[in-house]
Amino acid sequence: MKFATLWNNGQEELAVQIQQNFFLISQINAKFKQNWPTSLDKVFQRDIFDNLCTWLNKNIISSFNLLSKKIPFIPYSEANFAPLFRNPSKIWGIGLNYRDHAADLEESVPSRYPASFIKGKNTIIGFGEAIKIPIISERTTGEAELGIVIKTTCKNVPRSEWKSVVAGFVPILDMTAEDILRQNPRYLTLCKNFDTFFSFGPILITPDEIADVSQIKVSTVINSQVYANNIVANMTFPPDYLVSFHSKVMTLYPGDIISTGTPRAVKLSQGDILESHVDGFPPLVNIVEDLKNFS
Repeated sequence: MKFATLWNNGQEELAVQIQQNFFLISQINAKFKQNWPTSLDKVFQRDIFDNLCTWLNKNIISSFNLLSKKIPFIPYSEANFAPLFRNPSKIWGIGLNYRDHAADLEESVPSRYPASFIKGKNTIIGFGEAIKIPIISERTTGEAELGIVIKTTCKNVPRSEWKSVVAGFVPILDMTAEDILRQNPRYLTLCKNFDTFFSFGPILITPDEIADVSQIKVSTVINSQVYANNIVANMTFPPDYLVSFHSKVMTLYPGDIISTGTPRAVKLSQGDILESHVDGFPPLVNIVEDLKNFS
């Protein structure tokens, strides 16, 4: 199943994608006399993601022809994407999970535990919004990544059962004020948490629609040119390990995002178009603005 959050009459509304059309949950509620939350934030807060998917599969997906005739829909080409959701309890980033990216920063590849950092929800933007290079940074980089979204409160998840706690996967663009990081590694949290430094979406795809996560290719694309790519199988710490390991460290909550690491990061400049290409997903695209040009 595929979900997006769309702008509709000035409001952000959850929608389900069926073929090349989006159906707003609010419209589905009205037609079927339901009361499903109309945002992923509320779905996660109530811990009912599985319930929603089950109901949609039973009542909507199987009756697409009937639905398309009776409920207004938004063609994909006309969709105005908002961030998928805005209030995760945590955005947990994984650093240096590909050898090439570790080499970029002249760092050794972590081997015992995943390198990690946390990002605030202030960093969140959506498809098409501007990534803003901070005034105090001369070298900000962008990184395409695969994101894992948790669907239920969980602790001590076995690796073999990791997908049972995953709502879905999303493309991510994660930004770093790299010049600040190079001054002192203790600045990692600082250099990751400027406003607009985390874009994700535009689509969340549930695990049942992805045959083999390990073969997904992730590409960092700048101005229509592929800067770097790699497949999930080449991660030092693969997704099943990341979910299981971190659930042993801390309780994971619905809506938590684990950003799994980038093949390589690219330097950003005013006017750039940065994209995250993840196999099986529409590209995540953001423009770049350098705040030094507007100060």
